[in-house]
Amino acid sequence: MNKKLLFCLAVQPLLICFILLFGGYAFVEPSDVDATSTSTLVVASLTVGAEISLTPPDAITLSPNITMSNSSSSATGTWNVKTSAAAGYTLSLHASQEDALVATTTGEVFQDCPTSTPDFWNQGCATSTGYVFGFSAYGNAVPTATWGTGGDCGSSGNPSETLEYRGFNSTNDIQIAVEGAGTGAGGTDSTMCLTATQGSSVYAPDGLYQATITGTATTQ
Repeated sequence: MNKKLLFCLAVQPLLICFILLFGGYAFVEPSDVDATSTSTLVVASLTVGAEISLTPPDAITLSPNITMSNSSSSATGTWNVKTSAAAGYTLSLHASQEDALVATTTGEVFQDCPTSTPDFWNQGCATSTGYVFGFSAYGNAVPTATWGTGGDCGSSGNPSETLEYRGFNSTNDIQIAVEGAGTGAGGTDSTMCLTATQGSSVYAPDGLYQATITGTATTQ
């Protein structure tokens, strides 16, 4: 009888330890099972500016000289536009004065080609009784419906037969090119063709004549 009692007393502490060990685990473990998580986000922003640059041509000299035996002279100048504007740009030109080509010493002028709607030189600009100055343009961003289909400014000083010309006729901007997207890093070229002629029954007075032309590129 005493042995059985002693056995029970010896075993009882083990049962208590077992209950404390595994019972305590049951109380601790649910905190791991029931653990929760949370997520949030952060927005990273970058602004890319709409920038534009315009590179003008170098100083332009019409050639050959107009003389008693040569009645036509022309020149080429290329404007390059670069822009990151996704909507593209416009390019416009204006002269510093009406009748843009003027003698530096006497103030004599080549009259601006009278038409404000581009036309072929012989139809819209040339006259037998006066001396006339006008311009046209070509390039990938230059509308051919306005300025004609030519891809050069003519030859030997003569105007192109496939480009259409007009005069500056004021100091207002005249749009020559438009593009509906940004350019590549190399930009887009638009070439300006300048032409001056004298009529068959008149001589332009001798002298140095100059025109000041400003190009303006604007993002859309």
